[in-house]
Amino acid sequence: MELSITLIIIIVTTLVSISGFSSHKIIDDLIFYPPAVTQQGQWWRFLTCGLIHADFGHLILNMYALYIFGVHVERAFISIFGRYGNFVYLFMYVSALIVCLLPTYRKHRNNYYYRSLGASGAVSAVVFCFILLFPLQKLGLIFFPFMIPGFIFGTLYLIVSSILGRRSADNINHSAHIWGALYGVLFLTIGSNFFSSYPVLQNFVQDVRGWLASF
Repeated sequence: MELSITLIIIIVTTLVSISGFSSHKIIDDLIFYPPAVTQQGQWWRFLTCGLIHADFGHLILNMYALYIFGVHVERAFISIFGRYGNFVYLFMYVSALIVCLLPTYRKHRNNYYYRSLGASGAVSAVVFCFILLFPLQKLGLIFFPFMIPGFIFGTLYLIVSSILGRRSADNINHSAHIWGALYGVLFLTIGSNFFSSYPVLQNFVQDVRGWLASF
């Protein structure tokens, strides 16, 4: 098996997360805690919180999604950006960890009761890069019997995440999912426009138009 950037991220994240399951200190040191950033300058928490997860279910779900979509997105980045494509992909993932939490930080910068962890925001960026590249690929949720084109799935995902985020009825940071997803789309669209001749956005529009015209 090729040791891709995606696989390296999964291995590192899994090892750190499993270590955190039995160590409160690891969780406390790495979790995204806004007051620690505001008052102590611990900016690295934007990144390290993506290495830890609440439990095995949380970890498996994120890493499964990253593997399923990341393998294809990483290969596409290499095709689009050439020999540095895998490093561009890594930069996109790492920077997504930061960007997806900026709205959360602005809202909770002095909230001593708020904490967040998990790689969901960065994984959302990868998933939406996949949707941008392969908008007609049918996607669905685990245990959900219906598969729909990716661009429709992505739209519904953003709408549902926005509704759930406003309700604040669970402990999931839906804001990170939304901003991570949007960042992935913007990163790939802008990056390919300036550093590649591959027409990512044009191809997306053409594919979606062709699908709509088939009805």
